[in-house]
Parts: sequence; structure tokens; C-alpha cells
Amino acid sequence: MSRDMSYAGVISRKNEIMKKTVGMDYGIFESGSIAFDYERMMRETGYSLSEIQEIQRSVGVGNTPLIELKNLTALVRKISPKGKGARIFIKDESCNPSGSFKDRRAAVSVYHAEKLGYKGVAAATSGNYGAAVASQAAMRNLKCIILQECYDSRKVGQPEILEKQRKCECYGAEVVQLSVGPELFYTFLKTLEETGYFNASLYSTFGIAGVETLGYEVAIQCREMIGKDPDVVLITHAGGGNVTGTARGLIKAGAINTKVVGASVDLSGLHMASDYDFNRKSFTTGHTGFGIPFATWPDRSDVPRNAARPLRYLDKYVTIKQGEVFYITEALAQLEGLERGPAGNTSLTAAFALAMEMDEDEVIVVQETEYTGAGKHPLPQLSFAKQNGVEVKFGNPDEEIAGKNIILPQHPSMIKAREMDLNKMRKSYVKNCIENTKVQSVSMKDVEFLSEDTKSSVENIKEILTDMGISIV
Repeated sequence: MSRDMSYAGVISRKNEIMKKTVGMDYGIFESGSIAFDYERMMRETGYSLSEIQEIQRSVGVGNTPLIELKNLTALVRKISPKGKGARIFIKDESCNPSGSFKDRRAAVSVYHAEKLGYKGVAAATSGNYGAAVASQAAMRNLKCIILQECYDSRKVGQPEILEKQRKCECYGAEVVQLSVGPELFYTFLKTLEETGYFNASLYSTFGIAGVETLGYEVAIQCREMIGKDPDVVLITHAGGGNVTGTARGLIKAGAINTKVVGASVDLSGLHMASDYDFNRKSFTTGHTGFGIPFATWPDRSDVPRNAARPLRYLDKYVTIKQGEVFYITEALAQLEGLERGPAGNTSLTAAFALAMEMDEDEVIVVQETEYTGAGKHPLPQLSFAKQNGVEVKFGNPDEEIAGKNIILPQHPSMIKAREMDLNKMRKSYVKNCIENTKVQSVSMKDVEFLSEDTKSSVENIKEILTDMGISIV
């Protein structure tokens, strides 16, 4: 009997497809309600931290340098009150084979796919992860398909995504490009079912476990260079895997007092699935269009249970403006001689702002950089913005409205890190849990899970549930 290949038919089989193409039965972690055994799920990767380090080492991934940005730190101190201006370091992940930290995620997933005997790997991503998967697949002689959400209805593609198409294809991957809309997930599921390839998901346990080595290295390198753990680690937040994996690695290194801060570009007001808005943003990742939805409902991902759960680990979440990131990108190049891409520079911009408020003897580590060039560079990004009717000017970044203008700061002192309300996001997450599981009451096991999953107290969760009229049995 032929399978129903309609949108509804394929989506109805998503759990069946995922089970076959991820090699993991997510049902064994479920409780039948809200709670599931997250830590057991992470252990089911079957690889210890040292084994993952060896997997990555064998393909030239990891052990990237930690660099102190002395000139940017000096600029911070010049515009800060006396005694303020934390030291800023970056973990230079552009040194990985495909040019970003995503190689750490891909290395474990592709290794596991080869180990299980899959003939190829597939991933749905418009970002650096596609290039990372393609690079790792080439190393292991596996076939690779990358699906990108690339165009609006005019078939106009963003320069940054087109650059990533080039990067994927240069490693030998087949790239399937789609217009913005719901067909991405449908096409991805159909591709997995038709090919039988391994789902090298960004959100699988393998991908998140691969990032743990990054957090671990940050802690160890800081101890070797400055004799202590970093006070703050700044992490660009999109889908949550970067935050989750890095934070878990810091914990495994014993850096339990290091504050984990997420940073996203503020694209509030733009709808990520809107054909009109799609090309009116200058950042394809690391923005609030991913950061907030994935924090408040992580299980919207392409696996039944997302291993990326940022609210478990975030101590603080801030946003910065598009113009501020472009400014810091140029400052990094001209003051430090390091030309890097927008994703890592998102967290570097936040670090620059937060360093003004911190003491001189404190240390901030920006835990990633990415390669740049072609469509990722500020010039094609700003030119594309102008072509789509977005005004570009110098002024006060606080006046920037995503989709209408990009405001480059007139002075570096105008760069700010605007704090998001984590408590509000925790409430949204609990509400989404209730609505998506359709429960009328919860158990204490559910309450404890929600407490862990939001890094908040049991009492706080009980109060949120009571306000929602949900009973605890």
C-alpha cells in the first residue's frame, strides 16, 4: 500500500520517521504527562565527555584558541566609570574545519550515523550547521542533504543564507532550497523517509553533547591563562543548543559559579514565517525570532524531545540591536585584526556592553566566533537591507525598529545589553507545557521537572500553576 504523502499524512508519521532516523526511542523517557527524564536522555547518547573529545579530535574539531581582546577591553575602560571594564576574551571557533562551533555538534551526529551504518545524513538548517554537517559527512564519505529556508515568494534569497548554500555545496552536499513557510519541516520529513538517511538534528542529544566540550575547554583554558574560572560566559542564543551544551560543559568542568548569559539580536515586531518580513531582517540566526520561541517551548523542534533546553541554564538573557552588532563587527576587525561573522559577534556586542558595568578584575568569555565572507559580511548585509527598503543610518540604537531601520551607534558608549524578563519567559514555558500536553492537573513529579527545566524554585512553579487554575495531585 502506498503511503499518504500529503502534508497531513507525512506530519502524522513524524514520530515514526524520527524514531527510525535518529536511532532513539524517545518514548522510554516519557512519564505520560509533562515530565520526562532529561538526564537519562542525555546519557543515552552513549558517549562520555572524553569519548566525544576523541571523536572531535580525530576530525580536527575543538581545542580552539582562547584570545584576550586587549584593545576592545581598553576601549571599554576608556568609556566606563573608573574601576569598571571587565577583560574580554573570545573562544575562536572559526578555527574549526567549516568555520564555526557547529562542527562540534555535527562531528558527534555524523560519527554516530556512520557507526550505525547509515548511508547518508540530512539536516534542515539555513545556518552554519549545514556546512558543518556537510564537512563532517565528506570526511566520513557519507552522502549529505541540507534543506534551507532561503527565499521569499519573489525567489529573493538572503545573502547570508546564499553564502551558506555555497559552503554546503563546496563540501559536496545536495542543497534543497525552499521558500519561507511550513513546507520546510514537511519536506525534511519526506526526505528522511524517502532516503532513510540519519537525522543529524541540531536538537538531538548527539548535537548538544557535542557542544559540551566547548564549555569544558573554556573553563580549563581560563584556569591555565588567568588562574580562575570566567565570571561570565556570553553565548549567542537562537535555538538553545549553544547555551545548553556550553553550560553543561562548564558544569562538567566544575565551573559552577560562572554566570551563563544568553544574547540575541532584537528582531521584535518581525514574524519569522512572514513572506514580507523574511528579507527585512539582517540576521538569520542568533535573534529573538528563534531565541524566545525556543526558550518558551523547546519541543517545537524536529525531534520529539529537544535536548536544547536553555531555561535550565540561563542566569540572564539580554538583547542587542542589529546596528550595534555591525558596529562591533567592524571594531573587532579594526582594533583586534580579527574579521569574524555575525553570530559570534552578537554575543561579543553584549559582552562589550556588560563589560562596562563589571569590575576590571572580572572576566567575560565570548564562547564562539564564526567565519565570515561573501554574504555574511556587513557590507552585503547592509546593501541588501537598503534594497528591501530598510533605512541605514548613524544615531541612537534605542530608536532602531527591526524591519524599518538599522541604526549604527554614533559612539560606542551607546551600545547596550537590554535585559529580558526570565520570570516572564518561565511563565510562558509552563503555560505552553500545559497547553501542549492538554493536562488538567499535574503531579509533584511534573512540578519538580518544571522547576529543573526553568531553573526556578518548586514554590515558584506551584504559584504559576495555581494562577493558571491547574491543580497538583
